[in-house]
Amino acid sequence: MAQHIGIGIGAGLVSALLFGVLLKATPLAILLYLVAPLPILIVGLGWSHKAALAAAAAGSLALALAIAPFMGLAFGAYIALPAWWLAYLTLLGRETPRGLEWYPTGRLLGWIAATAALAFIAIAVLSSPNHAAFDRQLRGLAQTLVQARMPAPRTTGNAGPPDASLAGTERTGGTPAADADAQTETRTDADPADVTRSEMADALARVVPAFAANGLALLFAFYLWASARIVKISGRLPRPWPDLPSTAMPRITLAALGAALLMCLGPGYVSVLGVALVGGFSAAFALQGLAAFHDRSRGRPGRTLMLFGLYLIVFVTQGIALVALTLFGLADTALDRRRSQDRPKNSPAP
Repeated sequence: MAQHIGIGIGAGLVSALLFGVLLKATPLAILLYLVAPLPILIVGLGWSHKAALAAAAAGSLALALAIAPFMGLAFGAYIALPAWWLAYLTLLGRETPRGLEWYPTGRLLGWIAATAALAFIAIAVLSSPNHAAFDRQLRGLAQTLVQARMPAPRTTGNAGPPDASLAGTERTGGTPAADADAQTETRTDADPADVTRSEMADALARVVPAFAANGLALLFAFYLWASARIVKISGRLPRPWPDLPSTAMPRITLAALGAALLMCLGPGYVSVLGVALVGGFSAAFALQGLAAFHDRSRGRPGRTLMLFGLYLIVFVTQGIALVALTLFGLADTALDRRRSQDRPKNSPAP
């Protein structure tokens, strides 16, 4: 066990280093930051969840001492603890008369969604304990994005000095009051565009937590799959490889999604958590829809071509097809017509 803890500490330091290079803000640093959870997941799946917990503690402490306490807390809340928790759930099992039953991949997928949302809300609270300040940050980010996509139109007309304007007024027989009315009319004509950009920025600010948690859930699912494949190749993965196409989340996840929608109407960070949960579960249902497509296409002629076309559509549409997969996953969970091979009648609860 002491050897496992030592390996975990080493993995935590490697993960912390990958996370810390983000401060350099270079493309390579961002790429290294994206793989920061892998060392903790690998040590958690290949050795034990206690080794992963030691990795989380060692990495957080190292960043807190070497850079700043906030960096240590951010690493622990956003990277280390989620990686430890997912590794713990993956290796969770129970002895039954039929043998050892492992934690179902359907429930694991639901926890990936919830973990992504909780990781986002944790980093949000750490960065801005005051919700009003966090809301201002989101609105500023949204305003920048909207202005980048919808730049303000250039003002047309004379922009000469006041003397030239007055001279023109005298030549045309106009009055300064008439010119002021014309300028007011020009500003009024530009107001609808400004209002549209402001409304779009407000709407974007409200859904940013959903997009962030959605992407994080997809990354966590990929990290868990990649680390499990690496550990399996090494021969250290304790549980057998599950039948991923048969993955199906239980119907309780629909109730969790409904509760998240109600939380969106709450105050402060309660609303932010609700929006993040909706985004996280949307990613989980999209992945279940993808698994269901794999499952239902088994044995059909041209299956390889169908799967290639599906992934090509998802890639070309830059994720827009994930909306259809999300609806497919929701219907698959609600109807529950598939029978997952890895779903025991009495599965262990975390």
